[in-house]
Amino acid sequence: MKKVNDSRRTYMLITIPILALFVCFNTVPLIHGVIYSFTNFKGFGEYDWVGFRNYMDLFTDPRIGNSYLFTIKLAIVATIVTNVISLILALGLNSKIKGKTFLRAAYFVPNVLGALVVGYIFQYIFTYILPEIGKMTGSETLSTSMLSSTSLAWIAIVVVCAWQNIAMNTIIYISGLQTVPEDVYEAGDLDGATGWKKFRYLTFPLIIPFFTINMVLCVKNFLMVFDQIMAMTQGGPAQSTESISYLIYQNGMEGGSFGYQSANAVVFFIVIVAISVAQMSISSKKEEQL
Repeated sequence: MKKVNDSRRTYMLITIPILALFVCFNTVPLIHGVIYSFTNFKGFGEYDWVGFRNYMDLFTDPRIGNSYLFTIKLAIVATIVTNVISLILALGLNSKIKGKTFLRAAYFVPNVLGALVVGYIFQYIFTYILPEIGKMTGSETLSTSMLSSTSLAWIAIVVVCAWQNIAMNTIIYISGLQTVPEDVYEAGDLDGATGWKKFRYLTFPLIIPFFTINMVLCVKNFLMVFDQIMAMTQGGPAQSTESISYLIYQNGMEGGSFGYQSANAVVFFIVIVAISVAQMSISSKKEEQL
């Protein structure tokens, strides 16, 4: 009985401080943000209640609409690119090749670096190095910085986002591939399954839970993209790469529209939760079918 009480006391001593910190630094700010979304708070001084006016204005603000379109486009393209490349890398690194332990560690390096640091490095590459290469090769597209083009800047951000996120996705896919029993492949060999058919009918169905994890994490992370934009374009040129997170920060913290952007943040939170739940529901149905 004493051991049970000691275990319960230890559990409470560990859980209560963590729960208190979570409530203090996560739940309370979230509640404050929801409250401010119903006000005209500028981030300082007094404020008045405006009810649902902020939420109504969101749906008629073209800048908000453009930021949502850009962010969703970025999330879709970056998610596809990241998962395709990381799955190919995982298949290669899970095969019987020499030095795969070193290669796994090498491919994970981008995930260790800070997003802001990576953003500034790639800003230099896209601003100075690629234009020089473009001039040497006679390419008009690469002769000027992609970050100064309203039609190409988003591609540069996709490249940076994918480059950094491929590392973690590859590790997760490798973990999934290592759970596939060898017996499955042996049975497939007897049935004549090779190459693409082996991947489609044997490997992929068995790693769908890992595919689901990667898809949900990718979409969530790319929808919340901020550091790369802050370091590379700061929403430009001409607000063509202004993500929702960056817009909330810029107008809320610096532009004196704290209450309005709090409403934007609440809507954005609901959108992310809805998309994540939809992804999980669709993936779970596919798993049941298989």
